[in-house]
Amino acid sequence: MFLPEPLLTPPYSPGEPLEPFLLPSVSRLRAFVSRSPQTEVSHSLPDLSAPIGFASPLSRVSDISRSSTPGAGKGAWRGYLKAEGEVFKWTVLQNAGNQLYGKRPSKAAIVLGASNLGSPTVLAANGLICVGTDAGRIFVFDFKQTLLGICGNDASASTVGSTSAVALSHDHTYLASGHVSGYIQIFDLKNPQVPARIVAPPSAQAIVSGRQEGHPTGSRIVNVSFVAGRHTAIISADENGLAFYHSLGKVLFVEASDTIRILGNYPQEPGHEGTTSIPALNAPGARSFRRRKPRNTLLAMATLPLGTVAHQTDAYQIVALLTTNKLVIVGLKPSPKTWLKRARPDDAELTSLGRRRGTLAWFPSINTPHGPKDDGSDKTHPTLAYSWGRSVRLLRVSETTVKQSMLNPRTGKTREMDMGTLVFEDAESWIVDDVVVALQWVNANQLLAVTATTLNVHDVRTSKLIEHVPFNASALVSPSLGSTTDGSMSYFDSLSDVAHSIRAYKGKIFLLCREELQVGTMLTWADKILSLVEQGDFLNAIDLTRSYYTGEAPGNRNGLPDAAQEQKAVLGQKLHELMVASASYAFSEDRMSDGTHASADGRGVDRTSLFEGLVTSCARSCITLDNYDFLFEDLFQHFEDAGITRIYLEQLETFVLEGIIDFVPPRITQRLVALHEDSGQPVLAERVIWHIDPSCLDINQAIRLCQTHQLWDALIYVYTRALQDYVAPIVELISLIRQPYIVPGNTSVPNGASVQRTASSLRHAYKIFPYLINVLSGQTYPSGELLPSDEAERAKHAVYDFIFNGTSTVWPSEGGQLILTGNDAEPTYPYARLLLRFDAELFLHSLDIAFEDSFLTDSPDISRLSIVKILLDVASCQDLPLSATIFINIFIARNIPKYPQYIRVEDIDSRVLYGLLVSLATSMDPETREDRQLAAEYLLSAYTPPDNSEIESIFERAGFYRILQNRRRHERQWTQLLSSYLLDPSLQGPSLLPFVEEVLDLSGSDNHGVLSEDMQSALSESLGHLLTLDLQSTATLVDKFAPSLHETALGIMDPTDDRQRYDYLLHLINSLVSDREDTTSPYPPYHPHISKPLRLLFVKLQCRYMPSGVIETLKRMRNDLDWPAIERICEENHAYGAVLWALDQRGQPRDALAKAEAFEKQLTQRIARAVVDLGASDGNVDESVNALREIGQRGTSICLEHSSTSATTAVPLEDIWFQLLSSQLHSVQVVSNLHLVAGAGGHRLKTMALSSLRDLVQNTFASLVTISSTRAVSFPRLFKRLVDPGLYADSTPGTPYTEFRTILTGMLESYRSDGDMLSISQKLLHRDVFDTVEEYTKEKMRGLSVPHLCSHCHQTLLQHERSGGTNRTDISITVTRSAIYHASCQH
Repeated sequence: MFLPEPLLTPPYSPGEPLEPFLLPSVSRLRAFVSRSPQTEVSHSLPDLSAPIGFASPLSRVSDISRSSTPGAGKGAWRGYLKAEGEVFKWTVLQNAGNQLYGKRPSKAAIVLGASNLGSPTVLAANGLICVGTDAGRIFVFDFKQTLLGICGNDASASTVGSTSAVALSHDHTYLASGHVSGYIQIFDLKNPQVPARIVAPPSAQAIVSGRQEGHPTGSRIVNVSFVAGRHTAIISADENGLAFYHSLGKVLFVEASDTIRILGNYPQEPGHEGTTSIPALNAPGARSFRRRKPRNTLLAMATLPLGTVAHQTDAYQIVALLTTNKLVIVGLKPSPKTWLKRARPDDAELTSLGRRRGTLAWFPSINTPHGPKDDGSDKTHPTLAYSWGRSVRLLRVSETTVKQSMLNPRTGKTREMDMGTLVFEDAESWIVDDVVVALQWVNANQLLAVTATTLNVHDVRTSKLIEHVPFNASALVSPSLGSTTDGSMSYFDSLSDVAHSIRAYKGKIFLLCREELQVGTMLTWADKILSLVEQGDFLNAIDLTRSYYTGEAPGNRNGLPDAAQEQKAVLGQKLHELMVASASYAFSEDRMSDGTHASADGRGVDRTSLFEGLVTSCARSCITLDNYDFLFEDLFQHFEDAGITRIYLEQLETFVLEGIIDFVPPRITQRLVALHEDSGQPVLAERVIWHIDPSCLDINQAIRLCQTHQLWDALIYVYTRALQDYVAPIVELISLIRQPYIVPGNTSVPNGASVQRTASSLRHAYKIFPYLINVLSGQTYPSGELLPSDEAERAKHAVYDFIFNGTSTVWPSEGGQLILTGNDAEPTYPYARLLLRFDAELFLHSLDIAFEDSFLTDSPDISRLSIVKILLDVASCQDLPLSATIFINIFIARNIPKYPQYIRVEDIDSRVLYGLLVSLATSMDPETREDRQLAAEYLLSAYTPPDNSEIESIFERAGFYRILQNRRRHERQWTQLLSSYLLDPSLQGPSLLPFVEEVLDLSGSDNHGVLSEDMQSALSESLGHLLTLDLQSTATLVDKFAPSLHETALGIMDPTDDRQRYDYLLHLINSLVSDREDTTSPYPPYHPHISKPLRLLFVKLQCRYMPSGVIETLKRMRNDLDWPAIERICEENHAYGAVLWALDQRGQPRDALAKAEAFEKQLTQRIARAVVDLGASDGNVDESVNALREIGQRGTSICLEHSSTSATTAVPLEDIWFQLLSSQLHSVQVVSNLHLVAGAGGHRLKTMALSSLRDLVQNTFASLVTISSTRAVSFPRLFKRLVDPGLYADSTPGTPYTEFRTILTGMLESYRSDGDMLSISQKLLHRDVFDTVEEYTKEKMRGLSVPHLCSHCHQTLLQHERSGGTNRTDISITVTRSAIYHASCQH
């Protein structure tokens, strides 16, 4: 129902009541798609999520204030603002730094004997802090910055050079250092001045001869590491990509070193990139090594350190080596062996710098924090983190045992033994924003990835970035900076070589900077909170703690228990402590006098935002903890003691209105309601009332407020939810409805229009309908939440009993008063009757929704049938408005078939049903006609009236055509059905035609496929209407069912509108051709539906509207044409080409050309007159020239056709060509010899016409040349005849030679141009073909070069699958466009 303008709810503005209910625009009784009850009820509440008059966001004006937003939604976390998330706490090691970076001796002091300890270059920090210098010394500090010693002395320093790598043993007693000269030293920290062992670089001759292995002299050592827990076993690598294993033992107190090359080639040594056994040395050759850029630079190397718990992999003494294109893992025990070789993946995120930068780091085995893992082990597996460019990957290493048969060489017996083998498992991987320059393990779950600009901490369990801190890697020390002077390394690459300046140990991160030595600790959750508290920023501390409690805090969660329940216990206690401390601090006397309220101008600072933020933060925290004692007791008491409860209440109201907090103690609820009442905003108090749990309300205060200020939503909420009285709201709203009907002195109840109703009362009174919808559907008002089942049953029972009570009722039942509806004696069912008079449509709309509830099925006191009978009884009285009676009839008619098992037709008097059906049809309200028809259709689906003829006449008068169509279709009354379709106002467009066609089709099927005379007559009478709807569809319809009516249809059209007739016939003929024409036959079939007069009419109209299609039409209709009539029609309408074609089709080509000659003479004379006439326009000449062109083209076609098919005896070819050309030359001669006075305007028209006519003659001659092989035409004789002066004697006195020569010259020029173009094209084609063939020959001679190595494993293709000493021949190889590899490698 569309509401009248006074009833529409206006938008809210200050000072006006806010109406939350909007009436539905369309009720269920209308002929539209109905909405579900949930949809209807959802309109009873507006979106009130945005609070009105909420305080502005807080500003950061004190130590404990913070930025805030007014929203209090769940999960909102503002984040703490200190330094925008400080992650690390950095400390400068000043004592150690003073000794490392202190004042260095001058050159003079060094000459006099002072020691030069040098500048820092590399760092190791796994138990002790070891810093190597460029003077070959190593400083050793403990973590208290106490200098334990300086390794090295002046004598050794001059030999070994700058320190480029340093490592500390597992037990922190020995130290290894690598130097730029290739020397390696091992120091016993008990005697650090003298190295315990020195590994000197072998000479070139010793390396070449194979007598000794080691780093060549001058090769800078880039990595050095102790193997497991040993002191005399180390791994080293140099800048040339060579890696060695050094076992520094002693035999009979004599040093006996054993060095094994495990990766790389010497600078001039050919071969593969690495080996895992003692290499086969080359024969002696060159005496020195030439520096070159290595093919595979060793990017990183690390041995697996010992963990806090022993692991099976410790026995293998594993070493990981990373080059630019592969990862190699070698086990040194029980014998050197390569366990894994993995090529760099193609999807690695590489840049130009990333290709030269890679790093790796081991994390050893440790005990699991919570008992055994899934595999039954109580310790973790060692994990290797490695990176190429931006890509970081994890690899876990474990051991498994396999059964292997072993032969005892002494006994010859074989026995099975458990042999261990290493297993490598790929774990997580991720991409970093920039090239990774260093990797370090912070702890077992967190990995530090260092780039040139950031420090990134990743959680390896989830591969997520948990910390991201800006960082400047160029401030770190690069040990390779000295290599930039000789050009072996670029300065830019050297700046990124900072992996030796970053170390992590037990959660601490050590940085060796150019000016200082720093140590950093990643802040835990407690550190971050404590940092905020120390600054006095309690509110952000509370919010941060709450975010940790909810799991929304960004960053690491170090220091928190892993178990979720333990986490919540720790954080919950901390959160409560922070709230108590914040409140105590905010309201303390010291806080009030500590100067934070002062300002420079002495006016003070407003701290309102501080207290607002305190309430908001504590409220969110209490909601998270689900414990409101502090919020409602302690915090409120603080505000009340300080006299600023308004701030507290305004902030608390936000959470109440958003539905986050609904249970508020009554003493606070009273203060909150009184706050808005005292400020003159009762509408805000109403919203508070129906958002709070009813048990928290002061009933007397709420009812008094609602009645005083007409707050009906809140009043209904109090009655229903607090007092459990569901009838009282109806009584209150009925009092508003009946006020306009109770007029002093009235003796009858007016009919609605005679009494002026106030808009305010009406707006409030309409709330009764959404209230009924909610209550009778088992929902609360106005929120729409479901009521408890028992309470819902009681509410429905009470409401039904009251509304459908037969007499007036006393309410409340005890001590109440009689509820009347008017001045006079109360009628039966007074309350239902009053609601029907007030707005029958909305009342019945509410009942229609209530009918869907199961209460009416199970209730013994009231049912759907009893309600229908009550409505019939009320409607039988004549005291209701007509509209109310109409909607009652619609409601009943639609619900009888909807609930047939509850509202049975047998239980209602048939006379009543018949009267109901007649009433629906006889009500003459045009606005509800479609609604009444739909209701009648519903009723007829369950009830059959006794007298069909009478009811049909009633339906015809009512305009219920849809019902009539269904009935007449069922009774096969085709003529009447067609009439009902034509009269149906809902079918007044092209959509009517399909229904008409269906009726005609059904009618014909009943009469052996032929329409009866009645149907043809009905169709004939309706043609005028159908033609106005859709001309083409009507033509198809008539041709399909009644072709004899074509003339009738054409006669009905406007006599002056020939275009409409042409469109009608055009669609008809085209559709017939497309549907029936056999495309394989040269002659189309005969179309008997179109009579000869219609065919002639169509040809005549087409000559006028589309002359270019006339010949095509004649071809289609050639089997049944009156050719003389066609020729006459075409000639009268100037379709000259069609006339010539028709004569030629009749076998009269000479007559056709003669007719062409006559046409050309007429047109030529017309052109001559137009050129001479001073008032002629270009259009006249163009029209005549185009006609001559059409005649010439058609004549040429006739001559060409007979030249290729006719015998010379049948049609003399030379004569017909002569006849054609002579007539064209005659036209040229006539126009050319026109004499015009100088300055006349006809010169331009003459030139234009003469050019077109000459082109026409040239085209005709060109066509004649194409039949040069025909001997029937003699060109010399033909030309001689054409230039005969006697031929043109009667036209002009001029000679034809001039025009003939001009035409032939133009033809020859055209042929010459065509020849030149063909010659050029031929030369271009020959050159392109030659180039293509030459390229093809070269490619064919080149062939295909097949590589001999697998692109994946880099092994020989034919030796990859050898086993047991037998070379297999069934090797599968896969070849692609870009690679060739073993078939097994692709898996």
